[in-house]
Amino acid sequence: MIGIIGKKLGMTQVFNDQGQQIPVTVVEAPPNPVLGVTAKEKAGFASVQLGYGQQRTARESKKGEGKPRGRRATRAELGHAKKAGLEYAPKVLRSFRLDDAPGKNPEIPSYKVGDVVNVGVFAPGDQVKVTGTSKGRGFQGIVKRHSAGGGPNTHGNTKHRRPGSVGPGTDPSRVIKGKRMPGHYGAARHTQTHLRIEKVDAERNLIYIRGSVAGPTNGIVLVRKQS
Repeated sequence: MIGIIGKKLGMTQVFNDQGQQIPVTVVEAPPNPVLGVTAKEKAGFASVQLGYGQQRTARESKKGEGKPRGRRATRAELGHAKKAGLEYAPKVLRSFRLDDAPGKNPEIPSYKVGDVVNVGVFAPGDQVKVTGTSKGRGFQGIVKRHSAGGGPNTHGNTKHRRPGSVGPGTDPSRVIKGKRMPGHYGAARHTQTHLRIEKVDAERNLIYIRGSVAGPTNGIVLVRKQS
């Protein structure tokens, strides 16, 4: 299996050969450099480490200048990227397994440090799974977090969006584990499987994926091939 790191641009629609309107998510995936290769004999599985984006680097001369604002790439990150022939440190690093493709004798693609993976590894009709981080919604109650029905809005009720009783007082005299309660909602890793690629625009590094994927606009997503 091979994949690519991209950025979710949003949703739009395309029309297939039958004239059907299909909602798609557009992912921008510029060429990802290969920064590391793990052999199956060494770790028990074959994988590659891909990079995305570009971090800012510290200025060479800081004399007479104010303190630089924001995070800069560390020398360790720059040294790791330099081994792959890069003059900058990627903003995102992710590893992709190569030997977990389905089938009895899957063909493991071979890469070396310095290679580049682009949207050409995908084709219309391929099935993929997309991993992203869902939108963070902060602290929420059970109505929004768990789709609870809430209480009545009339007849003197004042507990419209309250959770109500959370457990019996006599037996078991405690709150059961897993009870749906208010709390932090969203900002969680989510993988959507069995999505279909409808279109690949190699000139603009765009992938059109049928349906929706987790994450906000401009969120980082991982697109991986699936059987």
